[in-house]
Amino acid sequence: MIRLTVAQAVVRFLAHQWSERDGVEHRFFGGCVGIFGHGNVAGLGQALATSTEDLPYHLSRNEQAMVHTAAAYARASNRLATLACTTSIGPGATNMITGAAGATINRLPVLLLPGDIFSTRVASPVLQELEDQRSYDISVNDCFKPVSRFWDRINRPEQLPSALLAAMRVLTDPAETGAVTLALPQDVQAEAWDWPDELFADRVWHIPRPRPERAALARAAELIKTAERPLIVAGGGVIYSEATDELRAFAEAYGVPVAETQAGKGALPHGHPLALGAVGATGTTAANALAREADVIIGVGTRYSDFTTASRTIFAPSARFVNLNVTGFDAAKLSGLQLVADAREGLADLAEACAGRSTPAAYRERATELTRAWDSAVDRAYALEGTPIPQSAVIGAVNAAAGDDGVVVCAAGSMPGDLHKLWRPSGPGAYHVEYGYSCMGYEIAGGLGVKMARPEREVFVLVGDGSYLMMAQELVTAVSEGVKLVVVLVDNSGFASIGRLSESVGAERLGTSYQRHDGGPLPVDLAANAASLGATVLRPESVADLRKALDDARSATETTVIYVRTDRMADDVPSSEAWWDVPVAQVGTTSATYAARETYEASKQSQRSHLAPPG
Repeated sequence: MIRLTVAQAVVRFLAHQWSERDGVEHRFFGGCVGIFGHGNVAGLGQALATSTEDLPYHLSRNEQAMVHTAAAYARASNRLATLACTTSIGPGATNMITGAAGATINRLPVLLLPGDIFSTRVASPVLQELEDQRSYDISVNDCFKPVSRFWDRINRPEQLPSALLAAMRVLTDPAETGAVTLALPQDVQAEAWDWPDELFADRVWHIPRPRPERAALARAAELIKTAERPLIVAGGGVIYSEATDELRAFAEAYGVPVAETQAGKGALPHGHPLALGAVGATGTTAANALAREADVIIGVGTRYSDFTTASRTIFAPSARFVNLNVTGFDAAKLSGLQLVADAREGLADLAEACAGRSTPAAYRERATELTRAWDSAVDRAYALEGTPIPQSAVIGAVNAAAGDDGVVVCAAGSMPGDLHKLWRPSGPGAYHVEYGYSCMGYEIAGGLGVKMARPEREVFVLVGDGSYLMMAQELVTAVSEGVKLVVVLVDNSGFASIGRLSESVGAERLGTSYQRHDGGPLPVDLAANAASLGATVLRPESVADLRKALDDARSATETTVIYVRTDRMADDVPSSEAWWDVPVAQVGTTSATYAARETYEASKQSQRSHLAPPG
């Protein structure tokens, strides 16, 4: 037995957790990020300060940001490792809820350890306590329940071992994973207990690779063999499962073109003859054209978001779906034939089951022609010049600077859609866009997590002025931790994507530009702000200047912010020729509203239910 406080026991336990897949072990917690205050400083703060275990502490500047950092770390580690996050009670805790929602939506493991009120209640109400007249057992940490895959409150030391084991079970289960919350009352954190030694032994959690059920595999193969125009939609599960080689082998063996979701981008590298690029509302015209014609859709590791399906308008009404996914919840979508399995194992088994089948040569040639036409459109967009610099040219310059070892990180605004269409990934892990929650403020914090998990790669953060103003302070974390980022700060004085969307629904761009109360420009210098936070700042004025700035930033050893002015009103990216469902008011006071509603109703006619049985 060993006598430790509850907080000390948590730290020691976390330091001895390992994941294993394919015979390779990984330390599951790469560290703990946190901000201390009333509720965790005397518990987890003391435990981390005096611990000799291998669980390094990193100081964040915002609690939401620390969860984004942990989620990005987990994604860059293919869900085999993550970070723990600790906060005080009250606002420190609730600030993490947005990050928790993003992690759970994106199926990424993060461990949240918010401080909580006194379990003894002897001094209630304490500072920052939410009082609820219905129960003394409610605190703000109950808000984490709907955004957590597992939630528990540790009111007694005896409860800790079972809660820790349950947390690890969920975090390491690819079908269950997401945010896990263990609320820790501050008095319980400091309480000592005699713990069994075996609680702190090295514990290896084996990540399963389930194979598809044989009858389901046979049904899937039979349906795929009947297809004349099959299409693969590769999602994030392909990359998390490290199944890109199997995807390539399957596609090449049977001549099946591959389209990619945001999370799946890079599953096939740009330039592969079967790589169509992005699909859906922010897709390429090549992928979307074949999606409309496909008779069988093979979804691998995708959750079929509305952007992927273009709000269920991109696939033919008669299309049938074979969905290979590690979770039955996603495999069942769009009335698909369910293959509940690991992506790598499922693709290998499908390849064997479909042996002897190949698509017609004319179909493959059409895919090549469509992709070639799209590549030409991207070339033109990348080659644009002007002042301000066109956003497509900014992306092209960053794409070139990233090379084979770079990772682009983005999350919200107009750039994620443009990146999905335009970015030419070198392979898996080169493209990191958070688009499940599309959370403004993720970018710099997410870049930190990617670089911490993959220090050997150059990390390029693309962030708009809107997102930057929400969470710029993580530049301080990058500087203080010595985590080098290349941050391309694109300033167009407002919200470009929402401005265009606002106009399309008759809302006349209300609230989408940054300006003074009298209509003049804001006297705000974001580049000077970045410099004040400790970053080296470069201000290119042309595309040539931008390319040089990117070269300088790559060769630097410290975090560099490249400040670029663009035009909010410009639309220099080729259209996806797809739709996204955003409701428009049925009545209004302007002709623009009625025109937008007419267009909306016409587009709604192309939505499909996809309810037909898959066979």
